[in-house]
Amino acid sequence: MSRTASKTAPTSTEARAVLYPAVTEAARRVSASTVGLISVGCGAGFDLTVDRVGITYRNGHLLGHPHSPVQLSSAVVGRRLVPMQTMPPVRTRIGIDNDPIDVTDPVVAHQLRNSVSPDRPEHLARLDADIALTTATTPLLLHGDPIDLLPDAIARIPANTLPVVTTTWSLSRFPRERRLRFLHRLDESATGRAVAWVSAEGVGVAPAVPTLGDRHASGHSIIGLAIFDGSTLHTEAIGRCWSRGRMLS
Repeated sequence: MSRTASKTAPTSTEARAVLYPAVTEAARRVSASTVGLISVGCGAGFDLTVDRVGITYRNGHLLGHPHSPVQLSSAVVGRRLVPMQTMPPVRTRIGIDNDPIDVTDPVVAHQLRNSVSPDRPEHLARLDADIALTTATTPLLLHGDPIDLLPDAIARIPANTLPVVTTTWSLSRFPRERRLRFLHRLDESATGRAVAWVSAEGVGVAPAVPTLGDRHASGHSIIGLAIFDGSTLHTEAIGRCWSRGRMLS
């Protein structure tokens, strides 16, 4: 049985409210004028539309497109504000997954819509908007082990564009040795070019990303930013988020 036939529609979270400022900061740090997005464990690939959504942070700040069909919101905790820089243009969008959900296929999209309960019309409307936005961006989906496919995905990003690899609660599916292999793959791919990795993972899940002193399984996630540039690796925890991006600091 196919994944779309056996599983419910993918849950659209506010992960993109976390990714947008983090991807933008990655580009700023290496002075990149364009980025290529690579979503590891992409599922339906909704995260690859991060530059096309509208995001309202509940302190009144806006990012992205105010008239996008997909509108997200996220609460901001603490006194530090979310950076308001605009994300550079996205030249390439690649999703890698053992079994990605290709929502650009009308049959798949129909199956997903049918999996939404009739008494949740707001979920169906949100799914329709996400499907439309993803279809419009036509991401490239690579089938197979995401860690094994990572070098190939990075090689597909044009030489003058910053590859930004994103993981949103996908690394926890792998044992620790595979997560370390993921880190090594990123390092190997940074020969001759800079590569960025933006993560939103549970405390201690993302290798090399500091935990800010938080305990494992503490109910929130760490927002990580890593820049691989030749022999140099700089990793930083740039914030925390709760409820898969519905609240962040």
